[in-house]
Amino acid sequence: HEKQLPVADAIRIASEVAGALDYAHRHNVIHRDIKPENILLHDGRALVADFGIALAASKAGGTRMTETGMSLGTPHYMSPEQAMGEREITARSDVYALGCVLYEMLTGEPPFTGTTAQAIVARVVTETPRPMLPQRHTIPPHVEAAVFTALEKLPADRFATAAEFAEALADSSYASKTAVMMAAAHGARRRWTPILVASWGIAAVAVIAALWGWFRPAPKPSVTRYGLGFPVGQAVMGGIALSPDGSRLVYAGPGDAGSTQLWVKERNQYAAVPLPGTKDVGAPIVSPNGQWIAFSQAGQVKKMPIGGGAPVTIADSSFDAPLAWLDDGTLVYTGTLGRPVLRRVRESGGASSVLWSPTDSQPNTGPFFPAPLPGARGVLFTLCSGLCATNELWVVDLKSGNAKQLLPDALRGWYLPTGDLVFVRRNGGMFAVPFDLKALQIRGTPVPVLEGLTLMFGIIPNIALSATGTLMMQAGGGGGAQLGLQELVWIDRSGGTTQVDSTWTFRHSFSNSNAGWSLSPDGRRLAIGLNTNSGDDIWIKELPRGPLSRLTFDSTAEERPRWSPDGKSVTYIVDGASALRQRPADGTGREETLLTTRAPLLDGSWSRDGQWLVVRIGGGAGTVGQRNIIALRPGVDSAPTELLATSGFDESAPALSPDGKWLAYASDETGRTEVYIRPFPNVDDGKWQVSSNGGQAPLWAHSGRELFFVDAERNMMVAPMPTLPSQLGARVRLFKLGDDIYLTEEEWYTPFDISPDDRRFLMSRQVTAPETQASAFILVENWFEELKTKMGTN
Repeated sequence: HEKQLPVADAIRIASEVAGALDYAHRHNVIHRDIKPENILLHDGRALVADFGIALAASKAGGTRMTETGMSLGTPHYMSPEQAMGEREITARSDVYALGCVLYEMLTGEPPFTGTTAQAIVARVVTETPRPMLPQRHTIPPHVEAAVFTALEKLPADRFATAAEFAEALADSSYASKTAVMMAAAHGARRRWTPILVASWGIAAVAVIAALWGWFRPAPKPSVTRYGLGFPVGQAVMGGIALSPDGSRLVYAGPGDAGSTQLWVKERNQYAAVPLPGTKDVGAPIVSPNGQWIAFSQAGQVKKMPIGGGAPVTIADSSFDAPLAWLDDGTLVYTGTLGRPVLRRVRESGGASSVLWSPTDSQPNTGPFFPAPLPGARGVLFTLCSGLCATNELWVVDLKSGNAKQLLPDALRGWYLPTGDLVFVRRNGGMFAVPFDLKALQIRGTPVPVLEGLTLMFGIIPNIALSATGTLMMQAGGGGGAQLGLQELVWIDRSGGTTQVDSTWTFRHSFSNSNAGWSLSPDGRRLAIGLNTNSGDDIWIKELPRGPLSRLTFDSTAEERPRWSPDGKSVTYIVDGASALRQRPADGTGREETLLTTRAPLLDGSWSRDGQWLVVRIGGGAGTVGQRNIIALRPGVDSAPTELLATSGFDESAPALSPDGKWLAYASDETGRTEVYIRPFPNVDDGKWQVSSNGGQAPLWAHSGRELFFVDAERNMMVAPMPTLPSQLGARVRLFKLGDDIYLTEEEWYTPFDISPDDRRFLMSRQVTAPETQASAFILVENWFEELKTKMGTN
């Protein structure tokens, strides 16, 4: 970017690179592709990267690389012997390339330039570089002399080692030592006879002709981009997949009564065709032969012909998540075994087997988004922590069954026929890095290749790739939240609504299930989980129109804040860490961990007297029956006490009465979610059902004499609470929540609060519609050509 570097910086970088090359050369490794792109800076020091051509050369053995079709290097920095395709390339070739790089750092461009690779190589073989001092008089003479020694045409005339080059750059007397030799060489050039000149000219023409044969580029397919439109009623609403030849697109589109179903769109057809029997399925995949579609539906892995037909069940106990179809006729999917695991089953069905499972040292994690490697060599997958607050790209070796991490901070990855692994990060950018199929390792440094990808639910890049190089992606969403802007409102007991702060709008923490806020005991401050460009964090706002300050700052997601009884601290869930933590509300002091669990920890609050922590654990997609309620007395109990853990049913949204005697919660034990009350902490001493028409989100009045909840028709209900729950009074409807008031159909906790006088409810109202998934769909033909160019392999 800077074209020319300060002289001292250029010499220092060149010397550090020379040191790295000298080490490599002493271990019999010749880099063969030294260029600016392969010199990285870390903490100000130079690192030499990408020994890919050195590896290719070692594998090629004595074969001429031009005959194997491998790249010889980069023309601007290629030594004459390398350009000529010599069989024997020595360390002096890397010295020449480093001389070119230093020449460019000092003058702004390489020694030889041209409009084509052929023109550059011809100049490398036949011409002498322009002197450097006339271009930049501040270059020390000894540096110019050292560079020109490194750039000698004959390897024998260059420095024997990179270390000698570095020594010459530091030796201010080097110019006088070489002046006589340079003058003699200049005189010898002047005494050339016309016959020698003619002979050299003929040889040069022959060389150029040979180089043209070697470097003549084969016709390349053109890369074409265009937007993809869909007829009314056929828009993409979910995951997408391409057939291996790129001729068919399979996607989740509109179904009946607000549901989704799969559609198939032929490349040469404008309209798509729906596939009956695919209501609300998980992301589809296409078989390696392009004849079948596989997907998850209601906890089962199914397949059907791509042209339509009856779905066939292949396996059970599946998450409704993406699958991988391997070229050996097996499928890999995320299944359940008390926790998410990778399972493998034959495409014809039958018993499945566990391919890989997280260890006991990896609590609250699960493998998702499997992607096949060719030859059934292995499977890429994303190890998701918490509710996918953190993501790592892993690979499992199908020969050994062992798995290892490849990359941190990667949402999903694919292996491509180009030999590259591509992956997407949370910012919506795609990166590529060479991948060694034999060793199952990445080779080199990731290179950005795409940006602005839409992430469904903030974690799933909506992208499809065919084996022939066709790419389809949903662009424009990046890593932003899909929820729209919200505002907080007060709703009184009659349903009257007023804004809290007309100047403030926000986004909830990304996942619907993560939205949360809580009023301080005095009602003057609000603790709230927000999604911003910095991630999901807890913030404190002075009410009604006071400032907003950030409470948490780390890279993980924090959510569902609750105040301590004295109003001095805020507790919150740390997504991905299975931890309940607490910090002073004024932002001072250190964060304190109150509780950690092996299972996902997703809701926690103090009793009014500060003696008990009541926590809900378990949850996430496909974990029905794993939501349980536990309790702990910090400083008294060494381990939590399991309160409610009915097998096969979910107990959630725990709420302790102000006097600490009663526990309200929600359970789906009858087949629908209802609200119940039990004594606390002796929950087996009684049980009373509060709601009768569905119920969720229980909340106690500060007086303790009322229990609020929302019924199945979104009515805010109140149940008078006498001395004993068995004497509960008639349930009374207060008001109906509007469609713009935030509350999902299955709420596992209570996402609203009530004022200290029990007269008004603090709730969230939608201001702008959620970001739709109708952002731009872009189809790129022959995208692999663009990828190879960016990777420097084209």
